[in-house]
Amino acid sequence: MDDTVPFDRDLFELLKSIASEGIKNAARGFSGMVGHKIEVSNPVASLVPLLQIAQMVGGPENEAVGIYLRIEGDLLGQIMMIIPYHKALELVDLLMDLPDGTTQHLGSMERSALGELGNMCGAFFLNSLAKMVGANFRPTPPAVMVDMVGAILDIIIATTGGLSEHVLLMQANFMEGLRSVEADFWVIPDLKTLELLLKKMNEA
Repeated sequence: MDDTVPFDRDLFELLKSIASEGIKNAARGFSGMVGHKIEVSNPVASLVPLLQIAQMVGGPENEAVGIYLRIEGDLLGQIMMIIPYHKALELVDLLMDLPDGTTQHLGSMERSALGELGNMCGAFFLNSLAKMVGANFRPTPPAVMVDMVGAILDIIIATTGGLSEHVLLMQANFMEGLRSVEADFWVIPDLKTLELLLKKMNEA
């Protein structure tokens, strides 16, 4: 994979700031929906080679939940939350204000809750980015996938060409009181998107 556009430090800091604020806004928005307070820790950001994602979430054969959105419009790319399956069950309990261990499988209601959280994270991130660079784009409706990590990533790689070799990882803890569940939020731009963002930054 030829990553010809640099994911430079200034661009990394810009996306990190926007993604961090987007995740926090999503937690506040979701709290208003469900009627109890959900907070999020300050997300920790890093640049990660695309091919290392599988190992970072337990290996390609580890069962996980992927909450997937494509970015459409002036900018293209993908946003994904990947959560190990047992952690996804814990996150549903937290989101739905259920005692720990209540959720044992992901039915339609549980998938809907996870999908809406991913949707909010993606929408707040994209809205902030759109205002900053003066571009028009939107997320697709979220798709919630339960599969092995390798199969989830294969879908990402197969659905678009020209992916950046590096992706932005935000690791955040969603919290309610003493309860906490970590989730990984990935921003996967394509090369044309990186080119446009770098151009907009240089013009600023």
